[in-house]
Amino acid sequence: MEKSIIILCGGGPAPGINTVISSVAKVFLKDGYRVIGLHGGYKSLFADKPLMVELNFEISDKIMNLGGSFLKMSRYKPKDSEFKTDFFKENNVKLLVTIGGDDTASTANRISKYLAEHNVKIQNIHVPKTIDNDLPLAEGTPTFGYQTAKHEGVKIAATIYEDARTSGNWFIVSAMGREAGHLAFGIGASTHYPMIIIPEMFNKTKIAFDKIINLIISSILKRKILGIDYGAAIISEGVFHFLTNDEIKATNINFTYDEHGHPELGNISKAHIFNMLVQQKLKELGLNIKSRPVEMGYELRCCKPVAFDLMYCTLLGIGVKKLFDQGITACMVTSDPKGDISPLFLKDVADEHGKVKPRLIDINSQKANLIFKNNLHYITKADYEAAKKYVVNPEEYDFNKILNWE
Repeated sequence: MEKSIIILCGGGPAPGINTVISSVAKVFLKDGYRVIGLHGGYKSLFADKPLMVELNFEISDKIMNLGGSFLKMSRYKPKDSEFKTDFFKENNVKLLVTIGGDDTASTANRISKYLAEHNVKIQNIHVPKTIDNDLPLAEGTPTFGYQTAKHEGVKIAATIYEDARTSGNWFIVSAMGREAGHLAFGIGASTHYPMIIIPEMFNKTKIAFDKIINLIISSILKRKILGIDYGAAIISEGVFHFLTNDEIKATNINFTYDEHGHPELGNISKAHIFNMLVQQKLKELGLNIKSRPVEMGYELRCCKPVAFDLMYCTLLGIGVKKLFDQGITACMVTSDPKGDISPLFLKDVADEHGKVKPRLIDINSQKANLIFKNNLHYITKADYEAAKKYVVNPEEYDFNKILNWE
């Protein structure tokens, strides 16, 4: 029977997925393999009728530089009880290629272990993907999709900033990021936003809504002192990861709730929440300043990949074949800045519970210090006297005091 490989995608989309699919398919087709694409991720893999598509050269070539994912994605995480060998035996599968985050990778390892226990031997190689840039790759190596998402985000953020200048308003922008602030930091630093707020900033104090709002007010006050009547703040939605349900409910924003009583944050713009709280605070202070919310999220995930990700994803796709030929399995494929391919094993980056720790921004790095100390606008002790024209207690809006960075 003809040997085959399977390609499936888990989680949410990121620019470059189609480039990976195309590159993997082409290099295996060249070597005589049948390439099976699976729609619906793991949900389809163990279904009675898996949603399969034969990936030939024509399809693979056509999708190479497209945004989105040719293979429908799913966040479905199968239980061990759902595993079965049928699909792998019937199609003579030799390799399972997964494209996704750490959950997708760990599930592939579970499947391979189950198959080995039932005398079905396959390799599994994972291609790490997320626009959040938070997987623990080597320093200086981004996750694929991040550079494109940042590029698209910078275009949007620059337009928003121009609108702020033109209209004399402020904009409160939120950007995706599960726990890490890479996307918000990259976009904000690239567009000279006067305030960037990411989870990593709160390394010496607890994240709280009042601190986030006071940081934005600090920037507004500093700009007023400088005679600038407009601006923008960008906030990583990852800050919500560190807030309790009670704190979120206390905002008095109308949420829908899931079956466990947790606020369904995906149903409301995070920028809207922050903007409402900023407006409430400005009114308390008697400052007549308009601000508008802008959510930067889904529009970054399916755009066409930029040149960096086209090349990077091509190398990762070909790298899958390189590792496969070496007999390597249960790993992530990585490509360093030189373009060299190497495996990264989950066991080397996971904790004792199998959880992969996210890669955070090093808040003490030279890059972070250069941006936070030189490129933002905020109140410090030197501004107290001038700030008293607008607030009676300027020390409450002191950037370093809020973050306990003194």
